[in-house]
Amino acid sequence: MTETKGAIFREMHRPGEPFILANAWDAGSARMLEALGARAIATSSAAHAFTLGRPDGGTLTRDEALAHAQDLMAAVKVPVQGDFENGFGDDPETCAETVRLAAGIGLAGICIEDIQLPGTAPYPADLAVERIRAAADAAPEDFVLCARADGVLLGQYDLEEAIARVRAYEAAGAGCVYVPMPGSLEGLRAICDAVSVPVNALAAGPFARVSRAEFAGLGVARISLGGALARATHRVIHDAGKAMFDLGDFSPLAQGLSGEQTDALLRRD
Repeated sequence: MTETKGAIFREMHRPGEPFILANAWDAGSARMLEALGARAIATSSAAHAFTLGRPDGGTLTRDEALAHAQDLMAAVKVPVQGDFENGFGDDPETCAETVRLAAGIGLAGICIEDIQLPGTAPYPADLAVERIRAAADAAPEDFVLCARADGVLLGQYDLEEAIARVRAYEAAGAGCVYVPMPGSLEGLRAICDAVSVPVNALAAGPFARVSRAEFAGLGVARISLGGALARATHRVIHDAGKAMFDLGDFSPLAQGLSGEQTDALLRRD
């Protein structure tokens, strides 16, 4: 019997043996990342918003996120996870419906965070747990629900509260937990030690200097990129644009991949 993409994705989550969950923003970036070795692809709500000319943080609709995820799924053969912000609604049933819709289009999993978008305030802890419980109850067996505690990242609560929340999310049925930017490697280790489900780490900001081997030593099961790779491409656009428009200098354009290299990565054999 052939394994589902969800089952394959779930089996990748091994604490201490982290895989890279590569966040793409369109079919081309997804296919290039797959060709370069990505075993799984994820959407990025930030990167997706940027492609639409919008800022990050609650500017996408659920229909847009689902359609975008389908575009990425059609481009690659590996499992795809959706970055689905706060589940696109405050109440638990909306989170449950988001899971049902995500599973229905074939996504291997989604993330749901505990922030009341488009603001930065976290949901009260009890409501945050009920939202994850409803989402977990709606998820099929071969589906990875990742529950995010984003309050540390946004300066809304401390690491102790984040750990209390991810423990409660695990108890509510989350298959993976995630505290973006916990402040230190010691904090990330404490998160891994606090739960028995796989932990996601974000390779961005100061954590972009942490190696896969170091993440593994902390007990991390997967490493996502968030919007970091998309922002790196924006740095190239920014620097080349400044050179062109301020100085009349086109030399940064000579540093790109050749057409042959790009074509080779995009071909599906």
